Amino acid sequence: MSAFRHRDYRIFWTGALLSNSGSWLINLTLPYVLFQLTGSALWVGASVAAQFLPMVLLSPVGGSLADHRPRRRNLLVTQTAMAAVAFALWLVWAVDLRDPVLLLALVALIGALNGVSMPSWQGFVHDLVPREDLLSAVTMNSLQFNAARAIGPAVAGVLLATLGPAWAFGFNAMSFGFVILALLLVRAGRDAIRVPKTGSVARGFGSALRYVKAQPGLLMAMMVAATIGFLGNPIFAFTVVFAGEVFDVGPVALGLLNAAVGIGALAAAPVVGGARWAPSLSRLVTIGLVTYSTALVAFALAPGYAVGLVAAVVIGACFLTVIASTNTATQLIVADSFRGRVLAIRLMTFTLAAPLGSLAWGAASDIIGPRPTVLIAGLLMGAITAFLVTRQRGVRFSRLDDPHDVLEPTEY
Repeated sequence: MSAFRHRDYRIFWTGALLSNSGSWLINLTLPYVLFQLTGSALWVGASVAAQFLPMVLLSPVGGSLADHRPRRRNLLVTQTAMAAVAFALWLVWAVDLRDPVLLLALVALIGALNGVSMPSWQGFVHDLVPREDLLSAVTMNSLQFNAARAIGPAVAGVLLATLGPAWAFGFNAMSFGFVILALLLVRAGRDAIRVPKTGSVARGFGSALRYVKAQPGLLMAMMVAATIGFLGNPIFAFTVVFAGEVFDVGPVALGLLNAAVGIGALAAAPVVGGARWAPSLSRLVTIGLVTYSTALVAFALAPGYAVGLVAAVVIGACFLTVIASTNTATQLIVADSFRGRVLAIRLMTFTLAAPLGSLAWGAASDIIGPRPTVLIAGLLMGAITAFLVTRQRGVRFSRLDDPHDVLEPTEY
C-alpha cells in the first residue's frame, strides 16, 4: 500500500472506487433487464459487446490524447460526458422506454467515451506516484476496480429486488460525481503536456504497434489479455444466465454471486501488490491462468449455488492476479514516450476479445446450454496456458519480467 503515502493518489483512488461501484450497478443491471426483456443469452452477450466494441474503435484516439494532452483534463471531459449519457440511460428507463436496442445504443455511447478515457486513466495512475511506488499504484488501481465489483453488484442485487432497475441506473449516473470531484482536487499532472505530437493519430498508432512488436514482454502481455478477454471475462455477465437457468435464484443471490468475484480479488491483492514473498510477475500470471481455467470448469460443473459461489471467488482472485500483473508488466516495461498509446493497444486487445467472447458464449449457450459453454471455455483456457507455458523461445512468460525501456519515439 505504499502508493497511499501520496495525497493525490489517495484522493483519486477513493473517487474511483465510489464511481466504479456505481458503474458496476449498470454492469449487472443491464444484462439483467435485457435477459428479463428477451429471455435470450445472446442479448446478455450483446450487452457486453455494446460496452466494449466502441472502446476498440476509439482507443487509438484515447491513446494519442493520453500521450499528447494533459491526462487530468482528458479525464474531466470524458467522465463528465459519460455522466450525461448515464443520466440519459436512467431517464429512458424511468419514462418506460423498454427498447433493448435503445438501451444498447446508450451503453455503446458510454463505451465509446470510455475508450477515449481509459488510456488517460491508466496513464494518470503513473502520474500520481514516483516510479518506486508504481507497482503498488497499478495493483491498488486494479484492486479498487475489483472492490467496486464486489460492492456494486451487491447493491444492485438489493436494488433490483426492492426498488427496481430505475434506481440502479440513477445511482450509476450520480456516482460519476465522485471521480469528477476527485479530479478537481488532485494537484499532480494538472497542466503537464506530454510528448509533442509529430503526426496524425494513425501515424502515431502505427509507430506504437511497431514498438510493441519489437518488445516480447509487451507482446506476451497482449496475448494474455486476449486470452482473458475471450475466454475469461464473459463469465461476469454470464452469471445472469446461470442465476436464472442453472441455479434458479433471484436478484439478491445474483448480486452476491457477482460480489463474490470482487471478494476474491480483495483476497488476491496482497500477493499481486508486490509483497516481498510474492512470486515474479511471470510466475503470478502462470499460476493465475492455470487456476482461472480450473475455476471455470468448477463453475460449469457446480452442482448448486453454493459451489458456484466458491468458484466465483476463485475466478475473481485469478482475474485480478492476471490482469493486474500483465498491466503492471506493461507499465514497467514500456518507454514513457509510448505509454498512452501502448496502454491503448492493450486496452483494444482486451476490449476486442471480450465482446467477441461474450457473443460467442451467448450464441453457444442458446444452442448447447450454459454449462457446456463455460466448460469448453475453461478447457480452452487451460490448453492455451499449457501452450504458452511450454514455449522456450521468443515470446514467453518470462519476458513479462523484462526491464524498463528507455528508447525515444524517434527510434520507431
